[in-house]
Amino acid sequence: MPGLEDAAFSRSVVYVCEHSERGALGLVINKPSDIDLQVLFDKVALPLGRADLTHSPVFQGGPVQVDRGFVLHEPIFVGSEKPGEAVYASTMCIPGGLEMTTSKDVLEALSTGAGPRKVLVSLGYSAWGEGQLESELGENSWLTVDADAAVIFDTPVEKRYERALALLGLQVWMLSPQAGHA
Repeated sequence: MPGLEDAAFSRSVVYVCEHSERGALGLVINKPSDIDLQVLFDKVALPLGRADLTHSPVFQGGPVQVDRGFVLHEPIFVGSEKPGEAVYASTMCIPGGLEMTTSKDVLEALSTGAGPRKVLVSLGYSAWGEGQLESELGENSWLTVDADAAVIFDTPVEKRYERALALLGLQVWMLSPQAGHA
């Protein structure tokens, strides 16, 4: 919401990957960092075997563990894997169809030209403790919308905030920085 002025989250679109009684974890999908995937792959001493990803930005996933990488991607199936069975070592299957991988094997797959077709790589993540996100929702700090992979993978970065609002039938000018409780 416009009233949320925290630098890490102002006008952010966060893809919530996990939400349970212990808290929530998500990745900001509309705040690119100052490096692209080619620079990241150079830093981890891997070739980037996917020319289509060379200039893709690495995102600021959130303010927690900003030196740790997270890869949000479409699931891929190899051999006998079935939907719901992750291919990579450290992968979370997210309700709604996407996966989030934190192990280097997904980067190694991309270095050979393989790996998931659509990816979003971030450094850091966003986290909320037990009841914190629910409290912030109750304070009208956030709007929620059903996840849509097209916002993540098919929408230009600078349009993702407006596209997420459009899923609710809203435009930026319709939002007020003042919170109200009816």
